[in-house]
Amino acid sequence: MQFIQANRDAILKPLQTVAGIVERRHTLPILANVLLRKKGPDVSFLATDVEIQVETTAQLGAGREDGGTTLSARKLIDILRSLPDGADVSIKVENKRATIQAGRSRFALQTLDAGEFPTVAVADRFVASFELPQRKLKHLIRMVHFAMAQQDIRYYLNGLLLVTDGSLVKVVATDGHRLSYCEASIEGAGLARAEVIIPRKTVLELQRLLADGDDPVAIDVSGNQVRLRFGEVEMVSKIVEGKFPDYQRVIPQGYTKRVVLSREAFAASLARASILTSDKFKGVRLSLSPGTLQIQTTNAEQEEAVEELEIEYEGDALEIGFNVSYLLDVLANLDSASVQMEFGDSGTSALLTVPGDEQFRYVVMPMRI
Repeated sequence: MQFIQANRDAILKPLQTVAGIVERRHTLPILANVLLRKKGPDVSFLATDVEIQVETTAQLGAGREDGGTTLSARKLIDILRSLPDGADVSIKVENKRATIQAGRSRFALQTLDAGEFPTVAVADRFVASFELPQRKLKHLIRMVHFAMAQQDIRYYLNGLLLVTDGSLVKVVATDGHRLSYCEASIEGAGLARAEVIIPRKTVLELQRLLADGDDPVAIDVSGNQVRLRFGEVEMVSKIVEGKFPDYQRVIPQGYTKRVVLSREAFAASLARASILTSDKFKGVRLSLSPGTLQIQTTNAEQEEAVEELEIEYEGDALEIGFNVSYLLDVLANLDSASVQMEFGDSGTSALLTVPGDEQFRYVVMPMRI
């Protein structure tokens, strides 16, 4: 059966869109494959790891017959990448084998039955549905993704909390040591209140696929999954079960020690000071005094780094320690000229915000140094 006839890049684009979620090692061999379904000129590409499913469609079909097959995602991508730019590629499927041909190059790949491919069933009812521009959703993810936990036994931290509430969409991530919060307003009728935890893998894949334009993302939230549709892409993901921490209680209020810093100067000073930290101990001491912020690190070899920044501050002196990586992470993901830090005392968390921006908050716990 003649399946696809198209330019190499035209096939690679939808294939790479869906193949990001394909795991190299699977208990089910078919999950290493991508499902191809042809209906007239339309060819759909679908990949899943059983938790997440990504599908996209492109007009690449050739021949009169319709049908489906599955091919190794990794091998197909590697073959296409190895072909010359602009090469015309044909894919034919016969007798459980796919033949990929381009010029004088020919590859024969084993296929697995499309009927055996385990697609994710999409919910038929959703508790909340709304749209956001791709740029805005990508911004929300960027502002919090770095605070997600990685492989924490508290599985509900290995993801991003998405909250719909009236005219606001809120996203929160925390690993128990720091918390990042960002919100955006949406147009139209008020949204029903819903809270779901989107898995870490889904969040990172979304960050890769979303564009910086104003094209809309349609987001549907149900009790056990979230569906996102943008352009030709549909992503369906299971959600993480569990109770996310009460982020509103974590965000401090009423702090009086407050300082505004140049984001780039602060980040550069922290980066230089971090050179003398070790992999095991990433502690940095901030010493706040009238007119000066001192940044200091030491290590087991008794080496020391000291940085000083001039600041406008007339309050009480304060010494407080942090994991320097937690500060560098947030500063790297902001694009504002300045940041504001607010402190309680040496034993309470600090609040980092952007002056004039009420939509973003970052809380970081102190560490003993």
